[in-house]
Amino acid sequence: MAKSSKSESATLPSEKPKSGKKRDNRKAELLSHPVEHIDIKSFDARPIIDAMGKMSFTSRDTARAAEILNMALADKACSVWLTLAGSTSAAGCMHVWRDMVEHDMADAIIATGASIIDMDFLEALGFKHYQAREIPDDRVLRDLYIDRIYDTYIDESELQAVDHTIGEIADALEPRPYSSREFIQEIGKWLAAGNAKKPNSLIETAYRKGVPIFCPAFTDSSAGFGLVKHQVERMKAKKPYLTIDSVADFRELTDVKLKAGTTGLFMVGGGVPKNFAQDTVVCAEILGHEDVEMHKYAVQITVADTRDGACSSSTLKEACSWGKVDVAFEQMVFAEATSVAPLIISDAFHRGHWKKRKARNWAKLFA
Repeated sequence: MAKSSKSESATLPSEKPKSGKKRDNRKAELLSHPVEHIDIKSFDARPIIDAMGKMSFTSRDTARAAEILNMALADKACSVWLTLAGSTSAAGCMHVWRDMVEHDMADAIIATGASIIDMDFLEALGFKHYQAREIPDDRVLRDLYIDRIYDTYIDESELQAVDHTIGEIADALEPRPYSSREFIQEIGKWLAAGNAKKPNSLIETAYRKGVPIFCPAFTDSSAGFGLVKHQVERMKAKKPYLTIDSVADFRELTDVKLKAGTTGLFMVGGGVPKNFAQDTVVCAEILGHEDVEMHKYAVQITVADTRDGACSSSTLKEACSWGKVDVAFEQMVFAEATSVAPLIISDAFHRGHWKKRKARNWAKLFA
């Protein structure tokens, strides 16, 4: 009998891998409920956020985070950066981040490779993520070629199609070093040229809006598999190959910081994207720009804590000691991001400060 999917206790260790038609039917059964991405424009979260601001605990933190994001958007001198870590895109927030770009609420993105390639690019190619309403033994999932992210499924054969497509895009480019920002821009160009099966992905929207996407650990994703295949095949053919220059990523994002001046961070999760964005201030100082501003506004949504001596990189207050983030307008929100981020962004969309913002088009810095 099928069981609920919400915990590991739902596993069925006695289930054995199937073969042939039964296997195909079982896979189709498990991949029958696509994730539907929430639309922040379809509801007005302002009354909820206002009410949460009169509460305490995480509710008030969430309302304060919304207030800070709105302050950053209302500050005409401020460039807002979105950082993404974790699997919120696969879980239903993909269009939240896309709409932030579309409506000038994010001028640059710093993300994990998985968020951009395994999740967004996968759907741009016409594939989907699926709700895991039933979780059998994970050995069964492996036999069925289904990858699991908690209670979300990805068809591994579709993910491998992503790998191969990345390799094909690399094969068509000049064999030289690229920053991740530059390579992702090429992906956006490729999608916009009529290759997208799902229009208006985050990558394609960012390409069209001139919003650079940086993935400082780019090869830790499906992009890595595709690029390794590209390099191996080129090496066998004794031909030059494309490489990803992570130092160029750091230099380019620091260039954005120097040009932007006042900046605000909206951070989902932590890790490399969070630290990379914060470190641009220190990098600018190392380059001799002693007047560089710390990030003026900062919000982080995370389930990490400080008991291991960190918080998936430092807390925002701790980051001030490094000269990265000012503490006047910062807010940690200790919550799973899919539960609060859509409310915060819907609130910002409906308050409308983005309507008076000038699009930064930071991609033009590297034209």
